[in-house]
Amino acid sequence: MRVMVLVKATGDSEKGILPTTEMFEAMGRFNEELRNAGILRAADGLKPSSHGKRIAFDGPGRAVIDGPFAATRELVAGFWLWEVKDMDEAVAWVKRCPNPMPGPSEIEIRPLYEMADFATRL
Repeated sequence: MRVMVLVKATGDSEKGILPTTEMFEAMGRFNEELRNAGILRAADGLKPSSHGKRIAFDGPGRAVIDGPFAATRELVAGFWLWEVKDMDEAVAWVKRCPNPMPGPSEIEIRPLYEMADFATRL
């Protein structure tokens, strides 16, 4: 099963405060463990939402909204794409992850849809 593992943004990440050398190295070691286990498919950090844009859709209309965006807790600061056997394995790996932020933080795990999920609609 494929999962997207989302590192939730914090006030610090939205200010563009970069990780410490120690945090960066610890995350590098964790990513290497994921690679060695054959789980890691992709990973990256995202710049603060002040660098982003949203496109709002309403029928044929489109509106561009410049960042920064409100509700920091709902924003994403980084992600991994993993291939795991099940959600339990994903949770076990996240529990081993170094804290991605200097203070309290959250990581969300979301399964991706697979073609088999759409089999009844095709």
